[in-house]
Amino acid sequence: MQLWLGTLRQWHWISSALCLVGMLLFAITGITLNHAAQIEARPKVVERTATLPESLQQRFMEDQPVKGLPDELQAWLENELSINLAGREAEWSDGELYIGLPRPGGDAWLSLVLETGELEYESTDRGWISYLNDLHKGRNTGTAWSWFIDIFAAACVVFSLTGLLLLHRHAGGRPTTWPLVGAGLVIPVLLALLFIH
Repeated sequence: MQLWLGTLRQWHWISSALCLVGMLLFAITGITLNHAAQIEARPKVVERTATLPESLQQRFMEDQPVKGLPDELQAWLENELSINLAGREAEWSDGELYIGLPRPGGDAWLSLVLETGELEYESTDRGWISYLNDLHKGRNTGTAWSWFIDIFAAACVVFSLTGLLLLHRHAGGRPTTWPLVGAGLVIPVLLALLFIH
């Protein structure tokens, strides 16, 4: 029994250590998401225009891409706009290129018309609160962050279940344990049933 209890405590403190920073992040961003309408946002928008060099324009007019982003064009766009287009999807339609560049806390896009060589680029930054809120939602965060959320959620489950088992183990000397655990279940259920329509 002592070995089982020691193992349980070990799983509980290890999972709590792994969850600490993530739980703080998700708790704080839970508040900011819940009050998003009251938090004033002042997005910063940057607009840029440029013209595709005539040599590239003629080359791609003769052999218009229908999908993907040719290496030479990608290099020019990245250099001209100081952005990274690796892994971004290029959409072609009637000689016009469009690339969406969403990211946490902001958005960007570029559009290039081959016939005229006109390039338009717009980038919007909604600030650090929006950035953290997007991390909370996993919005435009990529595969690595998606894996982090899944692993973090699993660690939270371990933390919660081991905590529940430790509560069960020590509840005998603490008569308020189960009423408090019950309140933690009943309060959100009642709020959902009575006030969410």
